[in-house]
Amino acid sequence: MIEFAQRRFKCLAAVALASVLAGCATGQSPSGLEDLKTASDMTAAQKRAEIRLQLAAGYFEQGNYPVALDEVKKAIVADPQSVNGFSLRAVIYMRMGEKALANDSFLQALRLAPADPDVNNNYGSFLCQGDRVKESFKHFDAALANRQYQSPAGAMNNAGNCALKIKDYDLAEKYLLQALQLAPDVPETSVGLARVYYARRDYPRASFFIGRMAKVAKMDSLPADVLWLAIKVQHKMGEQASEQSFATQLRRHHAASPEYAAYQRGAFDE
Repeated sequence: MIEFAQRRFKCLAAVALASVLAGCATGQSPSGLEDLKTASDMTAAQKRAEIRLQLAAGYFEQGNYPVALDEVKKAIVADPQSVNGFSLRAVIYMRMGEKALANDSFLQALRLAPADPDVNNNYGSFLCQGDRVKESFKHFDAALANRQYQSPAGAMNNAGNCALKIKDYDLAEKYLLQALQLAPDVPETSVGLARVYYARRDYPRASFFIGRMAKVAKMDSLPADVLWLAIKVQHKMGEQASEQSFATQLRRHHAASPEYAAYQRGAFDE
């Protein structure tokens, strides 16, 4: 359930993977305050790098990772201090299954910008997908500590689902409830909370969040594990009609899944 945050590219208005970044530091005023950098302040090399990154972002969205990687390499050659370049390169390597290279690129991005919220969120998610779950939380927290971060609910969801992975239900609940306050209509948040309360055998609360999820999610797009969770929750609550509705979706869209096989043999408590 964990999803990587899309990297925001600096000082550009709208790019394929990006939302607007709140500027970059440039010269200082007499009071010592740093000004905000705009496109006109960028060097020619930085502008070339950003154009390459826009191209890379487009190829990345199309799933053409080798070409996206090639464009990112050109961007980094043009601007060796490009946090965006190293961050996007890390995500591309991650999608290509090159974990060691992805880790190295994330670390290079963090060396250049230790407090960058997108890099920290992405790296936390990367660590959580591997066997370094406990290391991930300091990066999620670093992302959330940045007051200019524009996507805190996403980092909270990632952290909450990471805590679920190690069955730390108290920590998961904390992050997910914070995410719920900021973005109440995100299905992943409700699913995460349903998992927390199902694990605690608090089936009424689990059912409540399954209901919230069902109101905002596209049923035909739900993965098998989410549908199976919904079935188990409604089974525990004795809600036969709702259980059958989710079971129909599971059979229709994931008939070959282990979850549907478990449903067929009635393995509600496995």
